[in-house]
Amino acid sequence: MNDEKSVRLDRMRYTKNTLASGLALLAILFDVFFFISIYESNVGSWYYNITIGASILYNLIFLLAAFLCSEGIKNYKQAYAYVMVILGAIQIVRIFIYPMKAHAATVTIQEQAVTVMENGQFVRCVLYLVISAVCLFVGAYVGLTRSRQLNAHLKSLGLAA
Repeated sequence: MNDEKSVRLDRMRYTKNTLASGLALLAILFDVFFFISIYESNVGSWYYNITIGASILYNLIFLLAAFLCSEGIKNYKQAYAYVMVILGAIQIVRIFIYPMKAHAATVTIQEQAVTVMENGQFVRCVLYLVISAVCLFVGAYVGLTRSRQLNAHLKSLGLAA
């Protein structure tokens, strides 16, 4: 059994951490779904303010940072796991910015009060952000665990600093 574990750890020197990397890419996909769901809405002029500009800018930064994390964690770099945790936490915080505020807001269109974000869209947006965050958290955990295992193995071989 110990030989199998040693072989598995030694293989990590030559293979990429595709699980953690794939989870980061999956987080990007769910963020894109959120992005599309929010920005395809056209309910009056509620969305047209400075917050939407900040949200679009953050989405671009998130996409770039998550992709960078995907590439870094693929090569067993621990620092990227911590960035993934931060990005995941921000995804959770984002639930309270647009989805919550838009779900609670109403606008008047042709003398009728209309909810900015209906229940279905609200649930969908929250799920997209939660799934994106969970992918980042799990990817960070897997990346950290595997990086630490590989570093310990390299030290036992006398190859790590």
